Amino acid sequence: MSAAIELGRRGVGYRIFEKLAQPGGHAVTIEEDGFRFDRTGHLLHLKSDALRAEVLDWIGPDHLQIQRRSVIWSNGVYSRYPFQANTFGLPAQVAYDCVQGFLAAHFAKDKPQPTNFEEFCLYHFGEGISRHFMIPYNSRLWGVHPREISSSWCQRFVPLPRLEDVIAGAVGLNDRELGYNANFIYPRLGIGQLAQGMARRLPSLELGRSPLRIELGTRRLLFEQEQVPFDVLLSSIPLPRLLELMDEVPPLVRKAAAKLRCSHLHYLDVALRRKSGKDFHWAYVPEEKYPFYRVGCYSHFSAALAPAGKSALYVELADRSPPDLERLLPEVARGLIEMGVIDSAHEIEFARARRIDHAYVIFDHDYFAALDVIRPFLDASRIISTGRYGAWNYSAMEDAILFGKDAAERALEFQQSPG
Repeated sequence: MSAAIELGRRGVGYRIFEKLAQPGGHAVTIEEDGFRFDRTGHLLHLKSDALRAEVLDWIGPDHLQIQRRSVIWSNGVYSRYPFQANTFGLPAQVAYDCVQGFLAAHFAKDKPQPTNFEEFCLYHFGEGISRHFMIPYNSRLWGVHPREISSSWCQRFVPLPRLEDVIAGAVGLNDRELGYNANFIYPRLGIGQLAQGMARRLPSLELGRSPLRIELGTRRLLFEQEQVPFDVLLSSIPLPRLLELMDEVPPLVRKAAAKLRCSHLHYLDVALRRKSGKDFHWAYVPEEKYPFYRVGCYSHFSAALAPAGKSALYVELADRSPPDLERLLPEVARGLIEMGVIDSAHEIEFARARRIDHAYVIFDHDYFAALDVIRPFLDASRIISTGRYGAWNYSAMEDAILFGKDAAERALEFQQSPG
């Protein structure tokens, strides 16, 4: 949608197809019995003033400016985010392990450069922080052990505290909010407001339409009852699926595509009969004894996402297999009770199991080599695969909008070249 808006602004003709019956992909809001649920946390962290103004124009005046309240639940206590800079309040031995390990890593001489994410954590944070949080949490988040992941994905998304941050955070004096998401914008009625606002700029958006095949030789999209020629193709379809739709893909490219890995996500949307007992926006949960690794509260982003006196939660599950809700929900309730979010399982009004495909692209050790084979083939085919899943990356909503603008620019460059 971002690319189409940009092309329209430049007077360039296009057709835009959306597989689902509503715009937005994962950036939608589901309504049920007065509750509103996003597809887990979708928040807008907008660094550019110009982009902020454009996004707020799409959303309209009905939005909120929010300062992040995120915490970690571990060892039976809450601590501030990020864990690596806020060990105050943890059990004494845990805090000691973390600070001592950080100091040892910080002052170590001739350290080898990390080659995977586990080594990245040990290199920057030391053994204690890595063992008590970074390794177990990220194993649960990604669905694979951090040693299978390269360290290059995390430079932006994993805060690296200064020595003074760690010392101050160990004694409760840290007053800095670290990380890229300390402040965010949120539409009052859910993130779907953004998608709906963008769609209003695109009256030609064709919903419920997905190509059955992409013919490269004839440069056509084949639908059930229509064949659509294209000059330049912009796609946000998950990259492996895009390649599956194409004919005439060279064996070397097929082989590279087979190496692209991701993990899907099962999560629960949970409606509470009461207000949450804790005021966090989301909590990270590293310990294996809990079936979830993160709990967020939609209705703390905006009170309009739950009926008065009630709450709406999302609970992200560590297990990648389909949840048995009858067995799982009592375990989730016990965890929420321990965390003080609810007092009793009877406070859960209902829970819905959801799934997100391609939730997390895995930056394993074949990742860059595979893309180095795939991208030149797409360029030669005048196909721009973009977005978090089209470009096969880890990124935020602001990035998705910027990817679209960039894709429009690249499409114009393709149009000006022979092909």
